[in-house]
Amino acid sequence: MIEFDTSIGVLPAQALESMIEAGAITATPAILSAQVQPASLDLRLGDVAYRVRASFLAGEGQTVEHRLAEFEMHRIDLTNDAVLEKGCVYVVPLMERLALPDDVNAVANAKSSTGRLDLLTRTITDGGTEFDRIPQGYTGPLYAEICPRSFSVKVRPGMRLNQIRFRRGQAVLDDATLATLHKETPLVTGGPAVISEGLGFSVDLKPETGNLVGYRAKPHTGVIDLDLINHYDPADYWEPIHTSDGRIILDPGAFYILVSREAVCIPPDYAAEMAPYLAMVGEFRVHYAGFFDPGFGHAEAGGAGARGVLEVRCHEAPFVLEHGQIVGRLVYEKMAARPIQLYGSGIASNYQGQGLKLSKHFKST
Repeated sequence: MIEFDTSIGVLPAQALESMIEAGAITATPAILSAQVQPASLDLRLGDVAYRVRASFLAGEGQTVEHRLAEFEMHRIDLTNDAVLEKGCVYVVPLMERLALPDDVNAVANAKSSTGRLDLLTRTITDGGTEFDRIPQGYTGPLYAEICPRSFSVKVRPGMRLNQIRFRRGQAVLDDATLATLHKETPLVTGGPAVISEGLGFSVDLKPETGNLVGYRAKPHTGVIDLDLINHYDPADYWEPIHTSDGRIILDPGAFYILVSREAVCIPPDYAAEMAPYLAMVGEFRVHYAGFFDPGFGHAEAGGAGARGVLEVRCHEAPFVLEHGQIVGRLVYEKMAARPIQLYGSGIASNYQGQGLKLSKHFKST
């Protein structure tokens, strides 16, 4: 019988491996070692996608399979590659399923490269009343809801668009504890530490060299094959954004890649999640991909601070964004134990030490 560590906090890679061995996380085909990240598990697409009329949650007491019968328009076989079209909503059964212990819950999120493509990807479950939130003790399948917003994408079974993080108990750092941690290990450089319900970060619209501050997705582009790395010319998909006065105007419905002014650090015994700064600032949203693994931007893992890439979508009205404006916050959580492997330390970490950077599918500019 497997003995689980009962420490409070985000479960590290070695705990996830124990859960896999014990059957708390299963998959067909079997889970690959490459899916296990320092503080999360990558989830894989299955072999069929359901084109649905609208986004939905299963709802209490109901299954996703039952709701699909209500909303399905047609099915797409992914085994010979398939294109998920911009502006459409799809539900894809994932290869993984859960049988969580009664004291473990989970939260899911899009992977970094998924968010940088404006590929809205959320996890839904049987009986679920929230996206991306899996209650403790959940037993059942997992599904990805996928809505390409800016680009149509080519997918196939086994692709990893989202990831899941497991927690035991409540381990979010309050502001006083976060301030103490910042004194011991600076969590942010390049700007002041704004600590208020997490660590605030701002947008950089005055780069040290040049006047390139970001990219805006072009409205009419070709398909992106998600398996092709360092392949596409950014000019075919993105318009560069330049400014000389430290401000830009966000257009309604447009999607932007910007970068934080501050370089952030996640110490090895902690993990973080990106959250909106203020719900009242309703004209834009700042992220899709929200997990920051232990070691991100940390010297011990080969980083010396790494700036956060901001995936920004403007809503109803044009909005002026100015240099140094606080746009998001990092909520830090304690790990249940230090991961055996840190982000960027000997694993395929694409964004350690990053600045302004498009997803890995595009050639470096």
